[in-house]
Amino acid sequence: MKDNRWSFPDLGLGVGLRTTHFSHILSNRPDIGFFEILTENYLDTGGRPLHVVDQIAEQYPVVMHGVSMSIGSTDPIDLEYVTRVKALAERTGALWVSDHICWTGVLGRNTHDLLPLPYTEEVLRRTVTKIRKVQDILERPLVLENPSTYLEFGASEMPEWEFVARLAEESDCGLLFDVNNVYVSAFNHGYDPHVYIDAIPADRVCQYHLAGHTNKGTHIIDTHSDHVIDPVWDLFGSTLRHVGLRATLLEWDADIPPFDVVHAEVLKAAVWRDQEVANAA
Repeated sequence: MKDNRWSFPDLGLGVGLRTTHFSHILSNRPDIGFFEILTENYLDTGGRPLHVVDQIAEQYPVVMHGVSMSIGSTDPIDLEYVTRVKALAERTGALWVSDHICWTGVLGRNTHDLLPLPYTEEVLRRTVTKIRKVQDILERPLVLENPSTYLEFGASEMPEWEFVARLAEESDCGLLFDVNNVYVSAFNHGYDPHVYIDAIPADRVCQYHLAGHTNKGTHIIDTHSDHVIDPVWDLFGSTLRHVGLRATLLEWDADIPPFDVVHAEVLKAAVWRDQEVANAA
């Protein structure tokens, strides 16, 4: 069985922690591998949300997932933001800190969107330098997620999968491999998702994301608002064969159903994980 280079544990099956499920989790203590918290939800708040996270972190493994690091932006690193991220990681005992391979704004303005990068040598060099600086501040590896995208830059000099692989190797960061995002982007841009999967350095992957999406016919939007479709499950199986077992998380961020529905959805991944164990035996 393949391992990631930092020996981060395979936490099994988890879900994203959402406020609508707080009461259920605290009352029922569901049998789940881990929770992923959205970093920004707990940086500028106190009161009940942070109190709940403290309680959950005492009972479950926690990882952090952010949307505002803007690692691909031309702006300098927001040192105050990264320092607060580090403090939250220390408070919750987060096993790793993740964000996205994207930019979210410029000149200090946050668009609150995960915007795609042009995949050029210049952007690669700049982003690698920023990742290394962030990791020095965090004193831990930064784990970055492949984005879902809806347009591509004509200036790109390499495909996304080459950029992601080189970024991870040259910056010595980890990867959060979102299988649904690969499916969404492959559909939107017309490439083979298996080529993407096969290009990813297995030892860099620390975690998987799975999610539902909205198919508009001509394009797919990564809405995290539905069940995982069968082709994405098939890609998950292909990813497991290439990478191996990793902490696997189900994201459901819109039209959120009761906790038991979300939990049942991620438990479907157990079938694929068990098959990978059998294949490796």
